[in-house]
Amino acid sequence: MRKLFLGILSLLLLVSCGKRQDSEEDLAIFKYNESAGILTLDPIYAKDLPHIWACNQVFNSLVAFDDQMNLVPMVAKSWDVSEDGKTYTFHLRNDVQFHEDTSFYQSALRQAQGPRNVTAQDFVYSFNRVVDKQLNSPGLWIFSSVKHDDEQYAFTALDDTTFQIELAKPFPPFLGILSMTYASVVPHEAVEYYGDNFRSHPVGTGPFKFQYWKENVKLVFRKNPSYFECDEVGERLPYIDAVSISFLIDKQVAFLEFIKGKFDFMSGIDARYKDELLTYDGQLRQKYEDKIDLITEPYLNTEYFSFFIDPNDSLGPDRSRALRQAVSLCIDREKMLRYLRNGIGEPGTGGMIPVGLPGHSNTIGYGYDLKRAQRLVTENHLEGYLLQLSTVADYADIGKFVQSQVEQIGLQCKMEVMPPATMRSMRSNGSLSFFRSSWVADYPDAENYLSLFASSNFAPSGPNYTHYSNPEFDKLYDKALLCNDVEQRARYYTEMDSLMMQDAPVVVLFYDEVLRFVNKRVTNMGSNPTNLLDLRRVRMTSK
Repeated sequence: MRKLFLGILSLLLLVSCGKRQDSEEDLAIFKYNESAGILTLDPIYAKDLPHIWACNQVFNSLVAFDDQMNLVPMVAKSWDVSEDGKTYTFHLRNDVQFHEDTSFYQSALRQAQGPRNVTAQDFVYSFNRVVDKQLNSPGLWIFSSVKHDDEQYAFTALDDTTFQIELAKPFPPFLGILSMTYASVVPHEAVEYYGDNFRSHPVGTGPFKFQYWKENVKLVFRKNPSYFECDEVGERLPYIDAVSISFLIDKQVAFLEFIKGKFDFMSGIDARYKDELLTYDGQLRQKYEDKIDLITEPYLNTEYFSFFIDPNDSLGPDRSRALRQAVSLCIDREKMLRYLRNGIGEPGTGGMIPVGLPGHSNTIGYGYDLKRAQRLVTENHLEGYLLQLSTVADYADIGKFVQSQVEQIGLQCKMEVMPPATMRSMRSNGSLSFFRSSWVADYPDAENYLSLFASSNFAPSGPNYTHYSNPEFDKLYDKALLCNDVEQRARYYTEMDSLMMQDAPVVVLFYDEVLRFVNKRVTNMGSNPTNLLDLRRVRMTSK
């Protein structure tokens, strides 16, 4: 271990602007733990937060979202969308360079040319990797709306700084999808030089460059001195010298190390220590206020229970809808959040669109109204009706709470806890009548949530697990996809969400929150509804 520590330290000593530091104590090294582990640093396989966080330090995409969820330029300095909404033309910066790497210096010609700038052809190459079926990228779907045949997608380099994409049909959320890590730019030289080992020797354009990785032990990125972004006063980003990621599997041990100051950051909270850190109303306990800052932010994750809408239901459509509405009305969401989640999250009194996305409205859902719920049960002769609730172990406590709430209005509720894989399978084939669900945004646009209720998306071929169908909803959905006006599209989204909630195919429980616990020596630590780890502007004081 001592040799490992000294090896990492020596790698980190030569950093920002070529100045040698005296010791690790003098370096601004942002440290965090990733208990889930990291399998690859190739961005076309970055399908979950651990991999997205790591790859986000090394790579850039054409565009990005800021902390307020505004779409901003990244490698593309500007873009144009054709009037028919199908052709996207990106004008690239001419000062974005790939990280210095051995792979670029395999010929005398390349050595004479100096640093390797990004061109439009690099995006053609990078995007073709995503859609290459032999590479089996889980990000293939992000280009499903791009015009293509069996062999070729409509990615075109018009010149070195002009890149064009043609869609098969208009899809306004497409720009936001291009911010995803899957759409990062990579150099063909490095991919070809390292082959399968590109996963462990990534080369990108990001604020940090790869330095060292001993798998399951330590991963280190160091500052990219040639990064193209500067702050408002012209200082080059990033500010810190390095990022160090550990891989302690035991979350309890990692938590104790964080409290000791060995890590600078912890995201989310495990049930085993949530009461140690937080009060019942979600505030940081006083004994930690001098060591830790708590940052909270709406998270683009809606937690809910779904009903499968069976057209042959013996209740008939009207009584079935009354049953679903009664269940939504009888749940005290504030009480549930206070006692089961220490106040983490917002009560789900709106529709499916979560807090933080255009189109969200907190007035179109169901609040706690026990009398109205009981009246619906009585008027529709639903007393004693048996609900079969299916959930997984991690949400058994919420399932039991919902079970108790439903029984107080005269319904019966039987709960079954099953393995996640079993639930996914049974949910897809329509074998569950009332089941736990969750939807984290794949991309920050409300269409991602409303697509769950389009008739064309019935499971198992699509994500409409409720089999909800409403012709008026479908018409609005199609109309929104043809609308490039952001504000008008948001109004369509709200109207669709309201229409769906009247039929109540889902019981929205709560909108999740991002919780970030940050060491006091870290400043400028932002947060955002996608829970992206952005360290470009983070500053750190000495220990």
